[in-house]
Amino acid sequence: MKKPFDTVSYQKARITDLILFGINSIIENKEKCTFERLIKECFTLFPETFGFSKHPKWPDARKVDRPLRFLRKRKLITGDPKTYFSLTKLGKKIALETAKTFRQRKLFK
Repeated sequence: MKKPFDTVSYQKARITDLILFGINSIIENKEKCTFERLIKECFTLFPETFGFSKHPKWPDARKVDRPLRFLRKRKLITGDPKTYFSLTKLGKKIALETAKTFRQRKLFK
């Protein structure tokens, strides 16, 4: 099971960038990125961002659902909650830049 990132490393990242990172992480694991799988991935990696504020041990699907609409509108992802999601070229680029940012922050600690 994946370990969550240190809160400091992702607290300033945009939620849309974290979701793109999550989609990319799932796809790189050779899995289909369903809505449910994406919620699990985002919550596992970034629990403080994707958990309920009053019940932080539970994932809040609304925090994934609304930004997904924005990402689709901006043509950074394709797909929908009934099937699965994938990244466009630009979405993949942003996901990889986000990953690079996380690696750089680890180096400076």
